[in-house]
Amino acid sequence: MAILGQIRNRPWLLMGVIALALLAFLVNPESIDKVFGKNPDVLGKVNGEKITREEYNDQLFVLQQQAEQQGQPKNGLEEQAWQLLVQSKLIKQQFEKMGFEMTEDYFWNQIQYDQLFAQNQQFFDEKGNFKTQELKKQIEELKNASPEGYNQWLKSKKAIEYRLMARQVFANLSAGITTGKKEAEELMKQRDQLADIDFVKIDYAAYLQKTKINVSTEDLANYIKQHPVMFKTEPSRNIGIVYFPSQASAADEAATQKEITKLFSGGTDASGGKENFQNTTNDSMFIMANSDMPFSDQYVKPNQLPQTIQGQIATAAIGQTFGPYKEQNVYVVSKLLDKKTSDSTLSRHILIAFKGSPAGQGVTRSKEAAKKLADSIGAIVKADPAKFTDFIKLSNDPNSAAQGGSLGWTTPETPFVPEFLTYLANNPKGATGVVETQFGYHIINIQDKKPGAMGYKVANLVKVIKPSEATEADTDKKARKFIQQVQGKSFNDFVNIAKKSNYQFSNPKAAKRFDGQLQGLGTDKDSEILAWAFDKKRSKGDTEFFTVEGTGDKIVVYLNGKQEKGLADPESVRDQIEVIVKNKLAAKQISDKIAAAKASNLDQIAKMFATTKQSAQVNLLNPSVGGSMEPKVAGAAFGVAKGKISNPVEGGTGVYVLIKKNETMNKQPGDLKQLTESITQRNAGMFGQAWMKSLQDNADIEDYRIEIWSKLGAQQQ
Repeated sequence: MAILGQIRNRPWLLMGVIALALLAFLVNPESIDKVFGKNPDVLGKVNGEKITREEYNDQLFVLQQQAEQQGQPKNGLEEQAWQLLVQSKLIKQQFEKMGFEMTEDYFWNQIQYDQLFAQNQQFFDEKGNFKTQELKKQIEELKNASPEGYNQWLKSKKAIEYRLMARQVFANLSAGITTGKKEAEELMKQRDQLADIDFVKIDYAAYLQKTKINVSTEDLANYIKQHPVMFKTEPSRNIGIVYFPSQASAADEAATQKEITKLFSGGTDASGGKENFQNTTNDSMFIMANSDMPFSDQYVKPNQLPQTIQGQIATAAIGQTFGPYKEQNVYVVSKLLDKKTSDSTLSRHILIAFKGSPAGQGVTRSKEAAKKLADSIGAIVKADPAKFTDFIKLSNDPNSAAQGGSLGWTTPETPFVPEFLTYLANNPKGATGVVETQFGYHIINIQDKKPGAMGYKVANLVKVIKPSEATEADTDKKARKFIQQVQGKSFNDFVNIAKKSNYQFSNPKAAKRFDGQLQGLGTDKDSEILAWAFDKKRSKGDTEFFTVEGTGDKIVVYLNGKQEKGLADPESVRDQIEVIVKNKLAAKQISDKIAAAKASNLDQIAKMFATTKQSAQVNLLNPSVGGSMEPKVAGAAFGVAKGKISNPVEGGTGVYVLIKKNETMNKQPGDLKQLTESITQRNAGMFGQAWMKSLQDNADIEDYRIEIWSKLGAQQQ
């Protein structure tokens, strides 16, 4: 089962164009369909092809699994799951338009090129041939032995199919990317052709320091209408948020310090004041009963200990205590219980799995039979370690079996199951024994040991500095007073009252329904706030109060705007485009002033705007003018007649007026063939992402999620 083991053990490798997994609505689709007229099993369409809720939830599940494995938050992945599905549908449609079909024969002929298999030599024989028949056989065995494992394979197969389709589509399209001779010749001319110019630049920033220009909502809207493709948007909400964290006060911190001091050197109430952390004879039980964090029996390195005691631990005596001391939001007292060197161990094992164990796919023996076989092998190997290799072929761990059973050098930090690590720690070089774990029965042989770094077992009594009930009540009072102050008021009032009171304010201006997290917030209430904001009953100006479970934090939200599908609301993108629009308004004013003055030379224009005349040499391929990239200015330099003054040119950083003095050719190294190859290579590298975006921009994509989620309400969560 080596190949399928790779798939099961590395589910994150099933990512790519699409991945599939598990989840379900807790509703009756048929009854809801009758009531609402929209099938909740269909969340949208891509060019008429359905995206089902099963596909969506499968994709979301895999993204969440990947995030969990990487130690990342599992929420906020809903939109990413949707986008992956949309792109996968588009790829599939292009694949079929090209005349291809994902048949079983095509799948098995192409599977060796998939990322899951191509880079792993285990899937190929010594001649480099892919082990197709072996994989098919293992899948058939899996189908009979483990329905759950077979179902996972089917989902994996679906993901592989999409990746293979993407590979074929991109290969076909990329093969057609070429650079024509005329295109290369023109680019070479642009590279080598130079224009010497004199120019005057009226810098936007300098002009706006002297001239006040206000950008109205109408100005923003006009710019958006001129660039509709840039500002296509999905439904979003403009939400004002004021966050009231329930933070411990100075009095709360003092109370926590007093409590831990009592536990450290005074005495617990349960013992009548007799037992404390210093005199207790059972450290683990004392911590279990009195600490906010559990007791750890592990030996750790100094850098794994609380920072305050790291420098003291090496010279400390067994039983020595430290503290109380503060680390971030906790008070701690520590006691050194033991110290010893942590050995590195070279070991090997034979795994005897049984039916139903994680390593037991395709195994039919019972747990009792597995134990009996392992004990028998263990007795033989213990008597004669040289016979260990005779039984390697029986191991259900193919990876180590391929290495003679070797697990290499390991330490107590190696991520093995605890039972295995315990055996390695407590037995000497040469020892052989049988150990049971969740995977089955291991015949372990310790081949060598060498001392490592010093490890320390430390008992840490911890008390978290938490807000008291009085503090939480005060936070609640402030939040409720605030929402009363802002109900029925304008958004400006909401903002001003919050800022005047120094409350934590944030304003996600274009929050999407399935973002999962709100910019500037990031609590477990974010998704609930988004659901509230997208409720059809919501109106601009509505407010709501939320409590974060477990922390006592309060949140007050204000719905400041509703953006439906179409062009972006001007105010929602003001932060992004206000500077651009202001520069364009400034450019018009500057151009109008030049025209009104009927300026006929650069010195006159320079004097008008208190700037200076400058010189530069420019070309079209690298249009740098005075340190700024200005393609319009370079274009004007080659478009104006020699010796004539140009019209004002609206550049990126200012308005330019120029006179071309002359043109020259500066032939650079590299022939036409080299340039053609370079351009083709560059275009091929940029093609995939640009083509995919174009495909998506021009697709007929229908998204029913907001409508269905709203109708299903809490049932779908």
